[in-house]
Amino acid sequence: MKTNRRSGILVHPTSFSGSAGIGTLGTPSYKFVDWLAAAGQTLWQILPLGPTGYGDSPYASFSTFAGNPLLVDLDDLAKRGWADAASIVPPEWIKDSGRVDYGSVVYWKKPVLAAAADFFQKNCSAADRVKYEAFKNDNSAWLDNYANFMSIKAVYDKKAADEKTSGIWFKYWPADLRSCEPSAVSKWNAEHVQEVESIKTIQFFFAEQWGALKKYANEKGIKIIGDIPIFVAPDSADVWGSQSLFQLEADGTPKAVAGVPPDYFSATGQLWGNPLYDWDAMAKTNYYWWVARIRRCLELVDVIRIDHFRGFEAYWSVPFGEETAVNGKWIPGPGRALFDAIKKELGDIPIIAEDLGLITEGVRALRDGCGFPGMKVLQFAFDPGEAGKDGMVNAFLPHMYPQNCVVYTGTHDNQTMQGWLDTASEDAVKITAEYAYGREMPIDEAKRLASSGELRKALVRCAIASAAETAVIPMQDILGVGDEGRMNAPSTVGSNWTWRFDLSELTESRAKELVFLSKIYGRNL
Repeated sequence: MKTNRRSGILVHPTSFSGSAGIGTLGTPSYKFVDWLAAAGQTLWQILPLGPTGYGDSPYASFSTFAGNPLLVDLDDLAKRGWADAASIVPPEWIKDSGRVDYGSVVYWKKPVLAAAADFFQKNCSAADRVKYEAFKNDNSAWLDNYANFMSIKAVYDKKAADEKTSGIWFKYWPADLRSCEPSAVSKWNAEHVQEVESIKTIQFFFAEQWGALKKYANEKGIKIIGDIPIFVAPDSADVWGSQSLFQLEADGTPKAVAGVPPDYFSATGQLWGNPLYDWDAMAKTNYYWWVARIRRCLELVDVIRIDHFRGFEAYWSVPFGEETAVNGKWIPGPGRALFDAIKKELGDIPIIAEDLGLITEGVRALRDGCGFPGMKVLQFAFDPGEAGKDGMVNAFLPHMYPQNCVVYTGTHDNQTMQGWLDTASEDAVKITAEYAYGREMPIDEAKRLASSGELRKALVRCAIASAAETAVIPMQDILGVGDEGRMNAPSTVGSNWTWRFDLSELTESRAKELVFLSKIYGRNL
């Protein structure tokens, strides 16, 4: 019987081994898709695909429309005749396994990609030239802006580095370029034709490779869940090219920035620093920027997860220059009007609302009014303080789920499940084991199950067995990786976004385990 119950895996392409320095859209990604299909899964969730900058976070991209050049597979370029095979050979210090060293990868790969772009422009076939020109024409609305921004940024980042100051556009660029004055940008473009064309060519490489990979996955019955953060980075083509749609001063400096207020986890809140949208200005344009953003995302993925969905109902606004998020305030967001405008232009959109954190009745009403599934994270379910005389009633427990939700054992911001079990209190481990196995349990037995990996497997089963229509399991929780596999620890820098795993771990036995769970609990049928 056909059902709407689905399951899949969360892993970003950067995490695949087998390609130089960083996971790419090449052979390792195809091997993963093959394994995913063999495992009976129909969903592949990824992180944002945009070009990353300082901190290497896919949630702080230079463009929400562009693709990450670091994901471009060089071997594929050579096979297509778009790069000189001799020029793509990595130096010995660039490895095809182990953690991603972004500094080294950028230092090596950026000039290699530029050389490949030059090679393509000089040697591509007539048919490839037609495809390239069509790509530029079809994507000019965002591509021209992005290429100009990155070209200008390259020059002024270097000058800023020489003078040991920030190269961010509203701090250092000349006034006419800072304000994105059309004649100044046109003059720049005319004087930097090769650099601008190189940036566009690399985006063409990404588009061709991602399009082929997505087609391959879709033909195997796998849909891709993409991820977009509600806010965009201050140092981005998005803000620079659409300044009237953000809360900015005349020189481009933000008036206020995004964050979240103090809570149980942080006495000073979280200061993200993203510029805030001018929702009144957005409304006067019928939200065309957001419509374009969603349209572009749907060209790349099949389902969209929107990070920090609650910000559409109300967002935390912190005056620019504050050192913490304490002195912010809640300001109403666009609410239903935004999503009505998107629906009017694009129809019904498959959206997952990341509704974690401080969720009010207003946020729930917006989510449910739009019909979007929210998220349940199993790792948040087992608070010993909530196991009272009325039983376990935490909303993140599987027996509490509505059908219209997506369950995760954890997210990219959490510890891995095994890492959490290794560091959780004895009370939490005991409650978790008793819930997963349905019986009272001595603490020694609970700890043994936790340390052996058996409890982690039982929690994966709990998620897949739940009433949630969709279940997504991070790859780390399939492999049993500890905290060394954590993808991101918020508010820290260092090893975030660097985890890679060996594709040899995608074993037939692990695939069969997922096939069995999917069949017995009626998913992917």
